[in-house]
Amino acid sequence: MYELSGVTKRYQRGKKTIDALAGVDLTIEGGGRLVIQGPTGGGKSTLLQMLGALDRPTEGSVVLDGVDLGKLSEAKLTTVRAQNIGFVFQSFNLIPTLTAQENVETALVPLGLRASERRGRAADALDSVGLAERFGHLPSEMSGGQQQRVAIARALVKNPKVLLADEPTGNLDEGMRDEIMEVLEMLWKEHGLTFIMVTHDTALARRAPRLATIRKGRVTITENAAA
Repeated sequence: MYELSGVTKRYQRGKKTIDALAGVDLTIEGGGRLVIQGPTGGGKSTLLQMLGALDRPTEGSVVLDGVDLGKLSEAKLTTVRAQNIGFVFQSFNLIPTLTAQENVETALVPLGLRASERRGRAADALDSVGLAERFGHLPSEMSGGQQQRVAIARALVKNPKVLLADEPTGNLDEGMRDEIMEVLEMLWKEHGLTFIMVTHDTALARRAPRLATIRKGRVTITENAAA
């Protein structure tokens, strides 16, 4: 699925050069699950941006299903994101003036589907995350956990190959955190997704079969046979 070779991302801050990623080599098999952890400023978000085709490496290659993302045009990268990659964020990123169903449908607009097909797929996606009775509710009428379920439905409605989650439980209490993780783990298994998540939560990291610890732009992989 993913093959990262010598991935370096270099930024210029005044006269100082900073390597957010420093020669990362990483393989992520299709259908696999990986958690990324590390200190603030260690490179977690930069790595996730590379995997999500949101940024390009300064050096090295990020290959997804045999395609070097760094060599694609912006238009083709947009297509890759629209068709193959679903994103879930800590802050939900829902549009406050749209209902749950309309928020989910936004992920399908770039695919050029008919309105009736968008509505049907959005309804099915919301049902799959346990929100069958919340289709017409605005974000302000839902709890944080329900809003995150809408965000998960939006990420999965386009049937992506990859699900990227950036601190998806960071704004939730412990009980709701566990509920959301159960939803994500269920959907990962049911859909055969490649599931990659950034988290500061060590308890969540222990649930994953692979952990990528990133410090100063360098990645160390730990296998968790008990997960």
